[in-house]
Amino acid sequence: MTGFARAIGRYEGLEWAWEVRSVNGRSLDVRCRLPAGLERLETTVRARVARHFRRGNLNLQLVLARPEGSVSVRVNRPLLDQILAIARELEGAGLAPPRLDGLLALRGVLEAVDEPDESQRAALDAALEQSLEEALERLAAARIAEGANLLPALTRHLDDIERLVTAAAEAGAAQPAVLKQRLRTQVEALLDAAPALPEERLAQELAILVGKADVREELDRLSAHLSQARSLLAEGQAIGRRLDFLCQEFNREANTLCSKAADLSLTQLGLDLKAAIEQLREQIQNIE
Repeated sequence: MTGFARAIGRYEGLEWAWEVRSVNGRSLDVRCRLPAGLERLETTVRARVARHFRRGNLNLQLVLARPEGSVSVRVNRPLLDQILAIARELEGAGLAPPRLDGLLALRGVLEAVDEPDESQRAALDAALEQSLEEALERLAAARIAEGANLLPALTRHLDDIERLVTAAAEAGAAQPAVLKQRLRTQVEALLDAAPALPEERLAQELAILVGKADVREELDRLSAHLSQARSLLAEGQAIGRRLDFLCQEFNREANTLCSKAADLSLTQLGLDLKAAIEQLREQIQNIE
């Protein structure tokens, strides 16, 4: 979800440039920096961004270049008086008196005098929105290209998870024999050379242990999640959030697998599976 795009525009001697930057984000977060007097465009900017993107932290900046002498300014006296009154109240706090250049640099202290009429403003807004659309389309294209480059890495991580799930299924098939031997050893130790536990009772206890340690359900769900993830990648749409949710489900099953593991090999496979899922999740943060 990272990218940068820029688009320039002109209207009656006024020139500008839209700059749009995007970084990873779980949801869509838009921040605008608009010149004084053009704050009215913020609602339109956010609406246009939402039509193109669903995830990411986006920063948009509009940079204006006005022809020399095209705009005259005046001091906003009421606002300046309020600022000076606040400065006088804070004199006792040991603060230095405000400087003129600092006061004039405050937002809103200087105002443009020659405001355009309604028709000129509408034409200017339309031109600004057109170049904004160009910048957003370029950013969308950059993000699509980035996503295409990530596809091999995502496929590789899914292949790693599938390999570990297959290995865990093989290790899980050996769990009943491991549990039976462990139970027999524990019973013999408890009885301390007394007559052995009847096979029927041993079978009952083993059935209870095997039922608690059966990992087939978790492995089946992991396989289903893998199939769904591959289907989502084939869609080519905005799938980032759905893949994010699948990673949570992957991790839930891997945790249960580790808790049910009866031997070290299955535990290690579960830990390797969690690591592979985390690597997948990190890459998914880059996907729309």
